[in-house]
Amino acid sequence: MNYFRYKQFNKDVITVAVGYYLRYALSYRDISEILRERGVNVHHSTIYRWVQEYAPILYQIWKKKHKKAYYKWRIDETYIKIKGKWSYLYRAIDTEGHTL
Repeated sequence: MNYFRYKQFNKDVITVAVGYYLRYALSYRDISEILRERGVNVHHSTIYRWVQEYAPILYQIWKKKHKKAYYKWRIDETYIKIKGKWSYLYRAIDTEGHTL
């Protein structure tokens, strides 16, 4: 889906503005000033509307890309016979019980 269709500004400008707000907790006027210094003239109320519209979408995208890393694993080793030949079988489980 193209969430940025029919917008006056490029999607990069919108994502940078929303990202500044979410990441650095800047005010809308501060973000407007930062963008103005970079040659993009955006009113602070426009940035407010962008944050209201795109923050939930960007959060969902971020959540998919930054899944929780599991640092604790449990590894089990056993010796089994497969087709008459003895072999080692290893199984690793994370803290939530998911097999790795």
